[in-house]
Amino acid sequence: MALLPALPELPVFRSAIVPALFAILILSGCDREPQETPQESEIGKSKGDEARVGEIDPRFAGELMPAARLVDPQGEELNLGALQGRPVLVNLWATWCVPCIKEMPLLDELAVDYDGEMSVVTISQDMGDPAKVATFFAVNELANLPQWIDPQLALGDAMGAATLPTTVLYDPTGQEVWRVTGDFDWSSEEARAAIDEALQSEG
Repeated sequence: MALLPALPELPVFRSAIVPALFAILILSGCDREPQETPQESEIGKSKGDEARVGEIDPRFAGELMPAARLVDPQGEELNLGALQGRPVLVNLWATWCVPCIKEMPLLDELAVDYDGEMSVVTISQDMGDPAKVATFFAVNELANLPQWIDPQLALGDAMGAATLPTTVLYDPTGQEVWRVTGDFDWSSEEARAAIDEALQSEG
């Protein structure tokens, strides 16, 4: 009987909790399965344990860059292994992933700032018509990033990336230095310091 008066308060409690849970989820990333509407965030599992979402994670340092055949909307092809010889920041993203979309302008700036020192390679995990990737780049005025697409969607599995975006820094020999799972501020001092440290160690 004592519980009955508390029942009307449940909607109020829910209205306070739901926004808080949504705020927590949006800080993570998208799962790799495309949805009908853009995803705000869904926590996936990465290589090994639970992904360290939004953090620079060196746990898989030394692992080799997977071999993959990429294409662009114009039909050009690239073997990912051909990028070895200089540091490469590989970013897996998709047009339907909101955290990915948020990162793209920051990665575009990063490509300019580290031109000649490091390649920034964005690889779409979109399926279907590749024109959607070209349209996304044009609409968002991303002039400094490549429009590569992983047509078989095999790269995410090979990299152990269940969540988008996933970004991995590789050294000139194709060995992983660190990775970031989920949304990250690539304009931050933390990001630039981590990149600079990795580049200096190769110098």
